[in-house]
Amino acid sequence: MLKQLLRTKPIVEHSNSGLKKCLSAFDLALLGIGCAIGTGIFVLTGIAAATQSGPAVVLSFVFAGIASAFAALSYAELASSIGGSGSAYGYSYVAFGEFIAWLMGWILLLEYGVGAAAVANGWAGYFINTLANFNIFLPAALTKAPMLGGIINLPAFAIIWLLIVLLIIGVKESARFNNIIVIIKLSTIAIFIALAAAHLNSANWHPFMPFGWFSTLENGKTVGVLAGASLVFFAYFGFDAVSTAAEEAKNPQRDLPIGLLASLIFCTVIYIIVSALLTGIVPYTMLNVPSPVAFALSEIGYTWSSTLVSTGVIAGLITVLLVLLYGLTRILFAMSRDGLISPIFSEVNPDRQTPTKVILMCGMVVSSIAGFIPLGELAETVNIGTLASFIMVCVGVIVLRIRQPDLKRPFKNPWNPLIPVLGILSCGALISFLPNTTWIRFLVWIIIGIVVYFAYSMRKSKLHQS
Repeated sequence: MLKQLLRTKPIVEHSNSGLKKCLSAFDLALLGIGCAIGTGIFVLTGIAAATQSGPAVVLSFVFAGIASAFAALSYAELASSIGGSGSAYGYSYVAFGEFIAWLMGWILLLEYGVGAAAVANGWAGYFINTLANFNIFLPAALTKAPMLGGIINLPAFAIIWLLIVLLIIGVKESARFNNIIVIIKLSTIAIFIALAAAHLNSANWHPFMPFGWFSTLENGKTVGVLAGASLVFFAYFGFDAVSTAAEEAKNPQRDLPIGLLASLIFCTVIYIIVSALLTGIVPYTMLNVPSPVAFALSEIGYTWSSTLVSTGVIAGLITVLLVLLYGLTRILFAMSRDGLISPIFSEVNPDRQTPTKVILMCGMVVSSIAGFIPLGELAETVNIGTLASFIMVCVGVIVLRIRQPDLKRPFKNPWNPLIPVLGILSCGALISFLPNTTWIRFLVWIIIGIVVYFAYSMRKSKLHQS
C-alpha cells in the first residue's frame, strides 16, 4: 500500500499533447499580471492599511512579495525542468509520489475553483453597482443566490460562460483578450498614481507603524505588519497560474521562468506604489471602507473617481477570472491524463487544440457555484491553499536536487537550498497567521480529497495500471 502511495511519475515531455504551442514570454507575463492584479489593488490595500498595518502596509506587501518571490524562484526551476500543465500537482508527482500529488491537485482545485467563483461574485457586485450609476437596475431575483432570497446571481453566472466560450475558441485568442484588458486596467492604475502623486501629504505617513510588527488585540484579533502580510498575500494569489501554461508555451524552458518572475516583480512594485500613495493622500484610519481608492480620490476632490475605480475593477476581475478558469482547466487536464480523474477530460479538440470537454465541465461547476451558492468567508480558504502549494513546490526543489541531481535544469536556483528553505519558512509564517476557521475548512476539504483518492483515483491511476 505504501509503495503505491509513494510511486513517482517519470518526467515526460508532452510535445504531442495536442495543445497549441503559441504563448510567448510576454503573453505569460501578462497572464500572471492579469491574475495577480485585480480587486485587491482597489480594495485590499486600503482595508489592510486601516485594520492591520497602517501606512506600513507597504512593508506588508514587501514581506508578502518576498515570500512569493522565493516560491516563484522554486516554481521557475521546476517549471523549466519538469514542465507539464499540472503546476504544483505535476511537480509533486515527480518529487513526492502519487498520494501527495493527488492532495496537491485537490488543493489546487479548491484554490482555482473557489477562487474563480468568488471573483465572479465580486465582479457581479461591481457590475451591478456600475449599472445602477447609469440608472439601470436588474431585478433583485437575478442578482442573488436562492439562499439569499433570489433566483440566481445572473451576472456572475453569465460572465463565467462568456469566458468559457473564449477559452474554447483558443488559448491564443484568450491571451490576446487578456493582454488588452490588462492594458486597460493598468491604464486605470496609472491615472490613480498620477492623480494621487499630485496630492501627497507625507504627514499622513505618521505614525508609520501604528500596530507594530505583530500584536494581539483584546478581542483576539492579530494586527501588525506581519499579520497584514498574511492578509495582503491574497493580492499575489494566482501568479502561479503561469506554470499551468507550460504545454502551450513556445519555449517553456526559457519563457516560463521569465513569465513567472517578471509578473511577480511588476505586481509587487505596483502594489507598493499604490499602497504608499493611498496612505499618503488620506489618513489610514479613514480607509476601512468598501472602495478605499474611490473614497480617497473623492476626498481630494475627484468626485468622478468611482467611475474610474469601477472601470478598473471590472476590467481587472475579468482577467483574474479568465486566468483562474484557464489554470483550473489545465490542472484537471493533467490529472485526467494521469488517470486520477475521468479520461474524457484529457481529450483535446483537434480543430481548436483546446481541451473542450474539461473547459465545459469547469464552466458548469464554477458557474453553478457562483450563481447559486453564497460563498461568504469560504473564499478565505483560497489563501491557505495557495500557501500550501507554494510550500510544497519549495520542498520539491530540495527533494529533486537530492533525488535527481543530474536532472537538466534550464533555470537553476542560486544558493540552493537557501532559496526554497526561505520560501518554506516565509510561507509557513504567513499560513500560521490565518484564522482557525480557515484551517478547519481546509482540513475538511483535505479529508474529502483523501476519500475520493482511495475510492476512485488510486485504482484508476495509469501508474497503477502499468
